[in-house]
Amino acid sequence: MTGTPLHDHQVAAYLTRLWGTPVAIEGLARIPGGASRETWRFDALVGEERRALVLRRDPGGSLIDTESETEYRAYQTAAGIVPVPGAVALERDGAELERPFFVMERIDGGEVCSPFVTAPFGDHAATLGQAFFGALGRLAAADATGTPLAAHAPAPAPDACWRVALDQWERVIDEDAVAPIPVVRAAIRRLRAHPPPPAQRIAIVHGDYRSGNMMHDGAGRMLAMFDWEMAHLGDPLEDLGWALDPIWDHFQPGIACGMLPRDEALAVWRAHSGLDVDPVAMRWWALFNSVKGRAIWTSAYREFIDGGRTDPVLAFSGWYLPRRQDAIIAAQLEGLA
Repeated sequence: MTGTPLHDHQVAAYLTRLWGTPVAIEGLARIPGGASRETWRFDALVGEERRALVLRRDPGGSLIDTESETEYRAYQTAAGIVPVPGAVALERDGAELERPFFVMERIDGGEVCSPFVTAPFGDHAATLGQAFFGALGRLAAADATGTPLAAHAPAPAPDACWRVALDQWERVIDEDAVAPIPVVRAAIRRLRAHPPPPAQRIAIVHGDYRSGNMMHDGAGRMLAMFDWEMAHLGDPLEDLGWALDPIWDHFQPGIACGMLPRDEALAVWRAHSGLDVDPVAMRWWALFNSVKGRAIWTSAYREFIDGGRTDPVLAFSGWYLPRRQDAIIAAQLEGLA
């Protein structure tokens, strides 16, 4: 891990100013992983009260370029809809910590799986899948109007969601690709030539809703969904397509996020969202999400070779994942031919 160190006295000074009372910090430690932001855990002692907290700070460079405020507003918006830690404070200019950051509550005692582990949920996979895809359905059903995220992020028109999303990730590929990627360019041509139907509703989109961003208790209960840095407003099928991408199947073909057979996952989502899953729209968003994934891995590799960061997460994201994603895209295109 790289980046400027973070010290107890910096965090203590910030929280003391924020809360207007002396604060002591214990157990400050960097949490490994996380390619978009530094993540630090610590306890804040205020008198006899101990608060378990997490701090997310912008790095010098990252796998994807996002704003701390976007993620913070998303946590505020998602509260009460899906399990998330409580949002505590946001600092746009960095203050005592030198770079923009936010603080949220810490949830202890759970597990977060690697996307590269086979069958990580064991006998609890189906129960957890009900909770996981149910929560995603509730997110799609929630009214985004007037939420903190809606005040921060623009809402596209229903018939423009696909174009806004595709433009964004094609731009990333244009800027960061270090070599031609013919299969991705073919996919983009297909997506532009055959746009999907308009969004059924403008929804809160997590942007990276997958098993590796979920904390669970090891017994089938979903504790929290993390990493909302790509949150935005858009077509709810975008999140569904991402969660169903084969790259997250934990090497169990047809098992969405290693939890439920694809058809069962779709049924749970429909029941909780109240929305239909149009097959034509779903095929479009499935292919789009594979292109989006390829854009993220491409950006990671560019950051690794040009950005001066030696984070192994960036290296791995630029090596194995592009090859697997390209194979998924090729299979999708063959199925659409």
